[in-house]
Amino acid sequence: MAVQGEYLGMPIAIDDLDGDYQAFFRHCAQHELHLQCCDACGLLRYPLTTACPFCAQPEFTWKPASGRGTLYSYGEVHHVIQPVFRAHSPYLLLLVELDEQRGEPNEFDGLRVSGNLVTDSGELAPPELVERVGIGTRLRIVFVDAGEGIAIPQWTIDEEAEQPASPWRYPDT
Repeated sequence: MAVQGEYLGMPIAIDDLDGDYQAFFRHCAQHELHLQCCDACGLLRYPLTTACPFCAQPEFTWKPASGRGTLYSYGEVHHVIQPVFRAHSPYLLLLVELDEQRGEPNEFDGLRVSGNLVTDSGELAPPELVERVGIGTRLRIVFVDAGEGIAIPQWTIDEEAEQPASPWRYPDT
C-alpha cells in the first residue's frame, strides 16, 4: 500500500514500487534517521540506491545515523514557484554533510542529505534564522510529521554545537 501524507498542504505519495523509500520514511516517521549501509564495504549511502556507489554490491542493512552535520552547500530561494512557499520566502535548500563518514572513502566524498532549514518546531525558517546560516553552520535533523508512516527530514541550527564565528554566505546582489 502506498504511503501517503501531506506537507504544507501538498500531497505526498510513495508508491509500493519504492519499497526502500517507504522504509526510509517509516524510520523518519519514528523520528529516526536510518540510511542504507552496504553489507560488503560497510559504507553508508544516500540517496537510496539499488547498489552501493562505492563497491557496486546490492546487499545492505538499515543503520541509524546521528542526524548531525555541517552545512556543505545551500540555495536561497527568492523566486517561489510553489505558491505555498511564498509566505516563507526566502527559504533555504540545504545540503548537509553528516558527521558519519566525512571524507570517506575519499577526501571529497561525504555522506550528504538535503532538506530545508526549519525552526526547532519544524516550521520553515523565518528570514532572521535564514540570515544566520552559511557554509560551515552546524545543523541537526528535525522530523516534520506528514501523515501516518511518513515524516520529512529537515534541518535546524544545532544550538548545542560549536558554530563558526562567521559562516560563509553567498554575497547579496
